[in-house]
Amino acid sequence: MSTPPRRIVHVTTVHPRDDIRIFRKECVSLARAGYEVVQVVGDGLGEAVVDGVRIVDIGARPAGRLARMRQQPRRALEAVRALAPALVHVHDPELLPLAGAMAREGVLAVYDAHEDVPRQILTKQWIASPLRMALSWGFERYENARVRPLAAVVAATPHIAQRFAAVARRSVSVANYPFLGELAPPAAPVPRERVVCYVGGIMRTRGIFEMVRALPQAPGVRLLLAGNFEDAALEQALRAEPGWAQVDYLGLIGREQVRSVLARASAGLVTLLPMPSYVDSLPIKMFEYMSAELPVIASDFPLWRDIVVRQACGVCVDPADPAAIAGAIRAIVDAPERVQAMGRAGRAAVLDQYNWPQAERELLALYETLLP
Repeated sequence: MSTPPRRIVHVTTVHPRDDIRIFRKECVSLARAGYEVVQVVGDGLGEAVVDGVRIVDIGARPAGRLARMRQQPRRALEAVRALAPALVHVHDPELLPLAGAMAREGVLAVYDAHEDVPRQILTKQWIASPLRMALSWGFERYENARVRPLAAVVAATPHIAQRFAAVARRSVSVANYPFLGELAPPAAPVPRERVVCYVGGIMRTRGIFEMVRALPQAPGVRLLLAGNFEDAALEQALRAEPGWAQVDYLGLIGREQVRSVLARASAGLVTLLPMPSYVDSLPIKMFEYMSAELPVIASDFPLWRDIVVRQACGVCVDPADPAAIAGAIRAIVDAPERVQAMGRAGRAAVLDQYNWPQAERELLALYETLLP
């Protein structure tokens, strides 16, 4: 007689139900590995079964960040208890109390640390500047205390995994690397245009002003810009920049459109400013550019330089210097042979090591240990 699959419940009250890391990578991978996977979300879109994953909806988020943080974790806890899982895997810091409650009830609990939140707090524009240091210090101690009784921490980068290794029972890195085929270049090569691209959240700390201010120093080059603005004031200020005349703003686009943008561009920009939460990060957009055979123009952080220079898949620049960004843009878009060589090198690196099947092995190995 075969053993019935053990039920695993992933929970998020912040991310969308089709989040790439939570749903498309972790939940779907675990379902394909034979686990019974349920994803608890709070978006009001109803229940469903997608790619072998059952989705349970606890209802739409209330308006306001504080209302969401008060109400949704309580609703999620009720839903998780009703599902009686063998393991619960939470994805938001506001769900750490839920994970702790389930651990006290004898359920294996895992915390997925997508970001280095204490360092991220230092860059939050909506938090008054004098409060950020104290909040960062306090949150790190809160987070460390909350993960101690849990079975494991799954971290999006080796840096975050190392941080939790000192306080968690088990800490593993499951990187957000791209799928091998999703953004692959067209089978029939097409000439790349004199355009560069940026795909992702449009934020001050991600160097958007410096990107736009670089454009007048790269005549004839256009920026394909995709994503949501951090706030209305940022959009208004960017549209007033002279370089905005060289921007084609695409808004928030789907994955197929992302693939089309990456296929047109001659380079992808990932020139995040040197914030504490960025310098040791592994931005998914950099690896997605590489996956699409697109040279990268990246911030000159030691970790990123080691990847970009060692793999010969792009150039690193001072992200705070528009002239340096413009120089890198000109050096690449005016040299099609460099575009081709760097693009192929980046794609080869993704095929070799920076891909989801590699990261998936770490996730499945952890689950096999926790649920033997």
